[in-house]
Amino acid sequence: MSITDHLSATDVILDLDAPNKRTVLQFLATEAANRLGRPEAEISEALQARERLGSTALGRGIALPHARLEGDLPPVVLVARLQRPVDFEARDEEAVDLVILVLWPEASPEGFLPTLSGICGSLREPQVLRRLRSARAPDEVVALLAGPSPEAAT
Repeated sequence: MSITDHLSATDVILDLDAPNKRTVLQFLATEAANRLGRPEAEISEALQARERLGSTALGRGIALPHARLEGDLPPVVLVARLQRPVDFEARDEEAVDLVILVLWPEASPEGFLPTLSGICGSLREPQVLRRLRSARAPDEVVALLAGPSPEAAT
């Protein structure tokens, strides 16, 4: 299962202007609520509850906020590149400028951990991070997160 099974160009927000972590999470909760037809407060609380367990910042300027939601709904993946990095309480103390939100249905747990793992795997390469930070269009972001194309391997 690939991240692109749940991500399209319409799920990418380039140059989000948000002054802090709370605003970033609130914006993404609103976007997800609109896509799912669920209350924004429910999604926001799920994200805040996860952050209270520990920051979802991965380091190197990346955050992966995630939560599982009650019910049988489609998974949601949103990618936001921030205009200015914000403090996300990362262990490496680096401010975050790339945020990937994953919301997954409790009713269908399969695929949740492989999706998170796949996202982390695609972000390991410094070249991918540089290209994500300079992408000019949402479809470029989707292609980068999908991994190398077969043509790139030849």
